[in-house]
Amino acid sequence: MFLNCIFVGLGGFAGSVFRYLLSIIPALQKEGMTFGTLIANVAGALIIGIAVGYGEVSGDVNPHTMLLIKTGLCGGFTTFSTFALETWGLISSGRAFAACIYMAVSMMLCLTGIYLGMKAAYKIWM
Repeated sequence: MFLNCIFVGLGGFAGSVFRYLLSIIPALQKEGMTFGTLIANVAGALIIGIAVGYGEVSGDVNPHTMLLIKTGLCGGFTTFSTFALETWGLISSGRAFAACIYMAVSMMLCLTGIYLGMKAAYKIWM
């Protein structure tokens, strides 16, 4: 358990640093859009897809390596990659309707959470 936490932490540290570095590239900040976030989300989904695909194909992946990449690196870089992987899992198992519901509910609840969190913060600290 302790060793698992070390691998997740190392990957999370790297993912978070990469995300920060991506977010400060001026060329990715255009007209109110943060393309760094989009790039991070797509890249994270690609990385987690490669990791899972490789694990399925090879059948011989160190569990610590998968923790470092999937939970740590991709989790620190973007949680969207995990969301995309879970959605793909639903689609690939023939549950496309459930995947659509999962995506819609996730987006609505996350946007609602941001709205409510910001409202609460303004009330508390303004």
